Amino acid sequence: MPKSALGEGSEIARTHRRLWVLVVVMLVGFGLLLGRMYQLQIGEHERFRTLADDNRQAFVPIAPHRGQIFDVRGEALARNVRTYTLELDPAQVKDVEGTIARLSEVVRIEESDHKRFLRQMRDQRGLGSVVIRQHLSDEEVARFVAKKFAFPGVEVQARLIREYPQAEVTAHVVGYLGRINAQEQERLEAEGLTGIYRGTESIGKEGVEAQYERLLHGIPGWELLEVNAAGRAVRLLGRQEAVRGRDLVLTIDARLQRFVLEAFAGRRGAFVALDPRDGGVIAMVSSPSFDPNLFLGGLTQADWERLALSDDKPLFNRALRGTYPPGSTFKPFMAMLGLASGSRQPGQRFDRQGMFEYSGVRLYDRKRNCQSGVDLHRALAFSCNVYFYSLGNELGIDAISAFMEQLGFGRRTGIDLPGEAAGVLPSREWKRQRFNQANQQQWFGGETLSTAIGQGYNAYTPLKMAHALSILVNGGVIRKPHVLAASIDPLTGERVPVAGEVTGFVKLDPAHVDAVLRAMVDGARIGTSARAFAGAAYSLGGKTGTAQVFSLQGRKYDPDATDEDLLDHSWFIAFAPAEEPRIVAAIIVENGGPGGRTAAPLMRQIFDYHFSVAGGKEK
Repeated sequence: MPKSALGEGSEIARTHRRLWVLVVVMLVGFGLLLGRMYQLQIGEHERFRTLADDNRQAFVPIAPHRGQIFDVRGEALARNVRTYTLELDPAQVKDVEGTIARLSEVVRIEESDHKRFLRQMRDQRGLGSVVIRQHLSDEEVARFVAKKFAFPGVEVQARLIREYPQAEVTAHVVGYLGRINAQEQERLEAEGLTGIYRGTESIGKEGVEAQYERLLHGIPGWELLEVNAAGRAVRLLGRQEAVRGRDLVLTIDARLQRFVLEAFAGRRGAFVALDPRDGGVIAMVSSPSFDPNLFLGGLTQADWERLALSDDKPLFNRALRGTYPPGSTFKPFMAMLGLASGSRQPGQRFDRQGMFEYSGVRLYDRKRNCQSGVDLHRALAFSCNVYFYSLGNELGIDAISAFMEQLGFGRRTGIDLPGEAAGVLPSREWKRQRFNQANQQQWFGGETLSTAIGQGYNAYTPLKMAHALSILVNGGVIRKPHVLAASIDPLTGERVPVAGEVTGFVKLDPAHVDAVLRAMVDGARIGTSARAFAGAAYSLGGKTGTAQVFSLQGRKYDPDATDEDLLDHSWFIAFAPAEEPRIVAAIIVENGGPGGRTAAPLMRQIFDYHFSVAGGKEK
């Protein structure tokens, strides 16, 4: 065979082999392609279908209407009112920033408004309209409407916003709403609640608004929208309505609150009144107060400086968080201890009570009714210090702290409001933990004497003093103070009452309780507060207190010749009617001087109003 023919044959064979290789490669390639198509079309069909649906569908949250808050008589304390808002739909506006700049020439838009708008637009992913300005005036609405043609995608809407119609009157009890901060956002994430707050930028910050946030907030709804490739909504696919939060009814009487705040007339102090029958808080006032409506749109710098930097501390809830030496308002509880321990008997009388000497130091009591023949009744009615110096010295700090702890001194009452201060019940152990140096940790007998008359390290809130008095009035039954009276179901309208909660019991001899309370009645009839309550149309028991602010170091105290910020704090605690108490109360006026001169007359005004106007009758 010619060489040329052999060469052609091998060339053809090589070509055939190459063709077969190419066919095999093509078959493998088509096989892989078919396998991948099967995987995508059949094996992962559901996953890619879900992804496709997610790309063309979007959930838009619908914020629920917040529950409203009412006082015991149905007067609104926090409500939702309609207001005009200026809103921009990013999906319909090509140049958002340019539109905002032109809008600012028509209505006032602050930098804070701009920042809030950008944040909310980011959270909503450009779906739905976003508020650019809240609380438009009628004039601003009219100016915009006249030029609306120049702003496609921008609308004026009527929306509900929070309002506190009582303003300063119930600010410390009700609290206020504020923007969710980073710490609160972390807490919501940790609790798995971020979904509930989608579409919402506010949360309860203080008072009832914070304590009952979950009840008030409600359950958000949603809209399911179909969106195009540009992210613009094209049609509504589904909608779930939001469920509004529960309305709350409080035990607070707003009329009494208003009267008390006006009676303080700007003086620093606090007032707390409880119903001893169920622990309901009738009134809780801290003076001076503040307007919670200022917080709703974000505080201006000027408002923040005025509130936060004021020497009067209007944001500080003195009734719940202010701790003060109780002064002589501590004596009724010392008297109970004296009787319970057997150290004193109700009719046991003592002479030479004008002076008490301890370690060479003489402590005088110059009141005429406290010189001789002093028994427990007179010691309380006329606030005789020497009687309680002697009692405290006999009992010792261990017995005092153990008994007072049973009455809840040095502990929180458990009221359903955030931020309650525990106060200070001094004891040997407390002092060891309080101080670092060994010479400061030792307890001295002279400190026991101060403790026995409510001075020294003693420090309690007005709420605690009212609560402790309610325990005496109830014969040892401890009821937790509460401000919530009922909640209202938003779907059915059913009112769900809140029952008073008994949290403990102190074993007290009824005869001893009666002896202390009768002495307090005489305190208001012939004793240290008799002048303040002369001619009262109701019976009551009370105890004055004067809490020392600074040491006299042997000098005689003269309230008329002392700088105001160094004057003693003025206390008064009381219960009424004496026969069947329906109210127990504590009041303190900072730097008000003697309790009988300032706090007791102020309590008289409040009780007169309560029993004649605000509803001293049975509810």
